[in-house]
Amino acid sequence: MTNQQDHSAQPAMPQVSFAQAARVWTVIGLTSFGGAAGQIAMMHRVLVDERKWIDEGRFLHALNYCTLLPGPEAQQLATYIGWLLHGVRGGLFGGLMFVVPGAIVMLALSFLYAYGQDVPLVAGLFFGIKTAVLAVVFHAIARIAKRAFKHWIFEAIAVVAFALLMFLDAPFPLVVVGAGLIGYVAQPLAPSIFGAGSNVSADAVRDGGWGETLRAIFVWIGVWWAPVAFAALMLGPHHVITTLGLFFGKLALLSFGGAYALLAWLAQDAVTVKGWLSAAEMADGLGLAETTPGPTILVTQHVGFLAAWRDAAPFTPPLAAALGAIMTSWATFAPSFLWIFAGAPHMERLRANVRLSAALSAITAVVVGVMSYLAAWFGLHLLFGESAWEAIGVLRWPTVEIATFDWKAALLSALAFVLVMRLHWGLVQVVLTMAGLGVLVRFAL
Repeated sequence: MTNQQDHSAQPAMPQVSFAQAARVWTVIGLTSFGGAAGQIAMMHRVLVDERKWIDEGRFLHALNYCTLLPGPEAQQLATYIGWLLHGVRGGLFGGLMFVVPGAIVMLALSFLYAYGQDVPLVAGLFFGIKTAVLAVVFHAIARIAKRAFKHWIFEAIAVVAFALLMFLDAPFPLVVVGAGLIGYVAQPLAPSIFGAGSNVSADAVRDGGWGETLRAIFVWIGVWWAPVAFAALMLGPHHVITTLGLFFGKLALLSFGGAYALLAWLAQDAVTVKGWLSAAEMADGLGLAETTPGPTILVTQHVGFLAAWRDAAPFTPPLAAALGAIMTSWATFAPSFLWIFAGAPHMERLRANVRLSAALSAITAVVVGVMSYLAAWFGLHLLFGESAWEAIGVLRWPTVEIATFDWKAALLSALAFVLVMRLHWGLVQVVLTMAGLGVLVRFAL
């Protein structure tokens, strides 16, 4: 009874015209720098505090659901709130405007990267950007760890996840799924650690029934995979454009924990197995993604761009690269619309399930371990010109050539750490500053 009263007492959704919402979503899409945390904070300030289009409880309600999903939670949150305000067209506009401006900027930067790597000015810019990446990743680790480590058990989960990835080369999806299962199974056994329950109502704001849900599933699965099927039909199942669609479609199903966690899998597969790009180029892509509006997960677009650039036939490299970038972004972001339009009507039911919340808590702890592995991986390739892996049986460990230590990269990285961790500069400000210093170091030293 109390739950029903609480739910009915929630403020009614205000009447907002689609034109008003479109203008606000456009501004958010053009100015949403700073990664998922900054973007979610920006939406909260604009939509809850300033415009009052959605109340605090409903905003957090939507955010909790989006956090449970694979893929970019900030884009999914924009899609969900757009759907709340104006149905499917509102969700489409909010979600697309959150991504498209950044994707266009990222494509332009990737072209500059491809054509300008041998130009000293451009090389210096990217060298400086790369030195900011390590500090950015550590800042994200500290932020997430503060939220995730509610008990020493979660610290242990993070340490185990790091060890599995670093020393046993465990598949990233299995680590994530295993942690989720631990949280789900352990919740009834240790409710004081994993959560004792929730009084959230299981009602939904909009519920068109299971028929609407099934229609959304069929429609959006078709929309998601249609470009991949067309590429396979026109270019063949083994062409790089088709392969990118299949690979990032699979990644979209398992990319829990945001862009930094996803990069651990990319580091294993796109770099080590498929050879689409080098570890240094991956770090460059992350630096580029940090300078654009929109989700940090746009780093995947840089991967698709370079993969298609180097395997362009029957197209020219620029055209192939553009198609590869578009296919990658499509496969990365299109599933988000499926998750929202099919799942949002039943969101309350999912949020009220305390065992799913416990699974999410364990996955969040794993993300800290995954990101720590990512930081170690980036650090090795940034600070040393030569690194390798030694192995005995299933056990492996990294080795470096001390003579290849790059003191310039170490110096700039240390400065980036001070700017981020001590002076609390914004991410975009840090990246742009380090880009300028990278040029100065390359020309002066």
